[in-house]
Amino acid sequence: MRSYDRPILQSGFVRPVEAKFLRGGRLWYDRIERITRDGSHTISVGRAKPELVQALSEPLMGFTKLYDDRPLVMGILNVTPDSFSDGGHHNETAKAIKVALQMVEDGADIIDIGGESTRPGADYVSEADEIARTIPVITGLRQAGVSAMISIDTRKANVALAAFDAGADLFNDVSALTFDDQSLDIAKQTSVPICLMHALGDPKTMQDNPQYDDVLLDVYDFLETRINACEAAGLDRSRLIVDPGIGFGKTLDHNLRLLRNLSLFHTLGCPVLLGASRKRFIGTIGNETDATKRVGGSVAVALDALNHGVQILRVHDVKETKQAVDLWSALHPRQQ
Repeated sequence: MRSYDRPILQSGFVRPVEAKFLRGGRLWYDRIERITRDGSHTISVGRAKPELVQALSEPLMGFTKLYDDRPLVMGILNVTPDSFSDGGHHNETAKAIKVALQMVEDGADIIDIGGESTRPGADYVSEADEIARTIPVITGLRQAGVSAMISIDTRKANVALAAFDAGADLFNDVSALTFDDQSLDIAKQTSVPICLMHALGDPKTMQDNPQYDDVLLDVYDFLETRINACEAAGLDRSRLIVDPGIGFGKTLDHNLRLLRNLSLFHTLGCPVLLGASRKRFIGTIGNETDATKRVGGSVAVALDALNHGVQILRVHDVKETKQAVDLWSALHPRQQ
């Protein structure tokens, strides 16, 4: 039976001599949880496979050089009429550009622009409509001199291609390049980073009683399969980012199991992105039905994710999250 090794990450200057740093950075581990579909147990780092320890210790390459100093904050900009939290707030080009500029001022490293809602129950949006919503915003931001990374949040190859032509430089696909048969080819034609996210089914039906054998390992296996498919097609792993897809075909318990075990995904050899901001499970646990009032819960989840070594936080509330990240970084300095 296959086993999966999850580094149990810690911080602090007092650590065992055998401790190893994750990616040479702020967090270290001296124990590993070895997980199978029958259960799990803990082993010392000395009993782990040397190649695994070496892989977890090496800095990530390529786009990930941005992670040398601190985690990155990705600001969410939905130019849609129906997104779950901010639908209709930014679906005018001038307003969307103004909001994005404020996000950059507030410290966003990446602006993630999406023209199709992927909230539970959302309807399909045509390529033409998605392009009409997103491209003027990307063009306007580049004309305004924005140098921050711009991500296009889309499942459609032609939308991504139009966004790259307009100045976007990251492909964030909630279907992990599976929705559109041309997406992998488009990705091969560019050098942009690509975020592969797990989702169970289509947004229209994904929350209709989602089922897994083991959500943590099933999501891991899916992402591993997609990474392998990308590499087989000629894409280097250094271009890939993984996202476990919190809320995309998951119950509250599924989300919590993923969040409690996020460090497992580091063994995929890619930076990990987390998008949990304002999601329904935060409102359920925090007793808040208004998504715009879930800032505290969203920041709490983000900070916990940093303790699991997550490198990118995709959030609605950039200023508050950036402040929290800066404080976390000061309290968890890089060590030698």
